Amino acid sequence: MMRALVIAGVASGVGKTSVTLGLLEALLALALTLAASSPAYALTVRDMLGRDVTLAAPPQCIVSLVPSVTETIFALGGEARLAGRTDWCDSPEAAKQKPSVGGMINPSLETIVKLKPDLVIATDEGNREETLVQLRRIGIPIYLVHAHRVAEMLDMVKRLGDLIERPDAVGPLVTSIQARIDGIRRLVGSRRTPSVLYVLWPEPLIVPGRASHITELIEMAGGRSITAGIGESYVRLSLEAAVARGPEVIILADHSNAGTAAGRQSPEKWQRLASVPAIRAGRLHSIDLSILHRYGPRVPDGLELLARMIHPEAFP
Repeated sequence: MMRALVIAGVASGVGKTSVTLGLLEALLALALTLAASSPAYALTVRDMLGRDVTLAAPPQCIVSLVPSVTETIFALGGEARLAGRTDWCDSPEAAKQKPSVGGMINPSLETIVKLKPDLVIATDEGNREETLVQLRRIGIPIYLVHAHRVAEMLDMVKRLGDLIERPDAVGPLVTSIQARIDGIRRLVGSRRTPSVLYVLWPEPLIVPGRASHITELIEMAGGRSITAGIGESYVRLSLEAAVARGPEVIILADHSNAGTAAGRQSPEKWQRLASVPAIRAGRLHSIDLSILHRYGPRVPDGLELLARMIHPEAFP
């Protein structure tokens, strides 16, 4: 019966993709493990989207599909429970020693199953719903994280600490993160707030809106995002509209670590716009995307980089 259920689940979840014998065997082994442990269900946790996730016990074998989650688990000292990660989970350096399951958007279902995780941690932004549906059909529990604000990031740290049974490590980590954030805010808090244009993607031009954590970080760094009034997280904006808003500082997201030239920013294009205040003042900067766009322990690093670009005079 269990074998039939597994094969049926694969057929419905994978669709037109061919299924290898190795995947079927791994699925069967995992299903038998889950079946054996099902009577002992003893733990129900609520993820950051308000979904109840039922586990047999605190997870001992976790696959993380989110770089910030991987970094947080390491920062909490719970890396022994991390069985797998994505190609993008490249920090800290020790994370690269963990088996990779592929990209965030297209992880290998077969590789995940072979790791026999008792929990997969994913995000509603960055991981495809199709991947999550397939994992649920197999019977692998999924815990979803979601953070657009620093307060939500700190909440994620606490939740992960409880999940991996490292609550004693939460307090020191949260205190350290908050102290660095507070220190940076004190340095820039009394200064004038220049207008800032942050460019996530060059063509088409994609910028952060009010719902993006980048907008909050710019404000914490003593700046004012010229696109903060736009409701969505990220929106398309014409170059003409961006120039018309007269940004005093322009910051380009550096995609060098993304392994693609498609989103590579070209400073030369912006330097030709001599009428823009930021260009006249020589305030065109580039920032590492992998630091600024991960809502984990390195948020203070990204915030300090922003603050140094917006208020260099505050960092002698």
